[in-house]
Amino acid sequence: MGNERQRVGVRTASKSTIEIDFIYKSVRCRERLKIKPSPANLKRAENHRCAILDAIERGTFDYAVTFPESVNRFQFAEYKGDRYKLKDYLEGWLAQQKLTIKSSTYNDYRKIVNNTLIPEFGELAISEIKRSHVRDWCNKQTAGNKRLSNVQSVLRIALNDAMSDDLIETNQLYAWTYKRNEAPISKDDIDPFAEDEQNLILASCREQQHKNLFQFAFWTGLRTSELVALEWGDIDWVNGVVRIWRAMTQSAVEAETPKTKRGERDVKLLQPAIEALLEQKKHSFLGDGAVFLNPLHNKPWAGDQAIRKLAWLPALKRAGLRYRNPYQTRHTYASMMLTAGESPIWVAKQMGHADTNMIFRNYARWIPTLNTMPGEKAVTMFSTLQSKKQIGGGL
Repeated sequence: MGNERQRVGVRTASKSTIEIDFIYKSVRCRERLKIKPSPANLKRAENHRCAILDAIERGTFDYAVTFPESVNRFQFAEYKGDRYKLKDYLEGWLAQQKLTIKSSTYNDYRKIVNNTLIPEFGELAISEIKRSHVRDWCNKQTAGNKRLSNVQSVLRIALNDAMSDDLIETNQLYAWTYKRNEAPISKDDIDPFAEDEQNLILASCREQQHKNLFQFAFWTGLRTSELVALEWGDIDWVNGVVRIWRAMTQSAVEAETPKTKRGERDVKLLQPAIEALLEQKKHSFLGDGAVFLNPLHNKPWAGDQAIRKLAWLPALKRAGLRYRNPYQTRHTYASMMLTAGESPIWVAKQMGHADTNMIFRNYARWIPTLNTMPGEKAVTMFSTLQSKKQIGGGL
């Protein structure tokens, strides 16, 4: 113990660590070495401290290199990006994002930042984030590519903003996304209700307002968030359409415009949808504007989760049907329209899609081949024209 007391700037901190202290840039620094404080290790620590002092004297000391896990490395970082933990930057970044993006998008960002990015990478400096960190994390996950892509997307956007703020010179995730080889996504996610199942659901609604809501959903293909935000002023009775220009998500405090311009659209009111509206007029037409109300208090629904828990799930249970989420009403609408032979272009417009790609990708199995001899129409039409030309030329 006597020898230990004579050592300068080195002391036993615990049974498993030795602490050294030194002055760097006029700041007293203390760092712990994870080695058992034996006489030999105390001597090594003393030599290590001397090497640090020598490097400081020569101007070659790099705090982050010498103590890569120390919180002090941020204080003495030479470059801006070395001074900020990713955790601290993301917290400020989130606050800024809240001012400029939709609440539903912000809610998704917040969950990814707080539940994944900060726990996994928060202690790293912004400048330390490498593709290898993200790749190693992705390799350990069991989630699919969609989930992994969402996490990477948020981090990529944040790093882009950090680059714009001159905190880093390059974004390591730019033009790169980790993607594992996996089987194609099952179409089982699209699981529409058959006609008899729809009737069972509607018959199992104990509240007439629930029935009106679901019947309207089945025959318009509106998203649940669009149904929640729908107001009587959006109904054009003369032209027989409903104007969709806002949605109310679970995380929003007020209705928001759709994310894309195509989301704003006129949806044709088919007869079953009109009947649902006429029945609903008895309950909400003279109210504050919302079409569909929660009958518990006759106020607008708080969001899609409230509909799922209070109306949808109980109806499915009473109907004896296996659970499928309320979004399947939208898939049901698409499958009914296409099965009946409606144009995919028309269906895409009704549903708010920019083109028919989504329709053919997700609903191709419901598009019937009406012509039993495909291709023969063209042969008949154009071969006849050719024959007429040949006959005409011979006269």
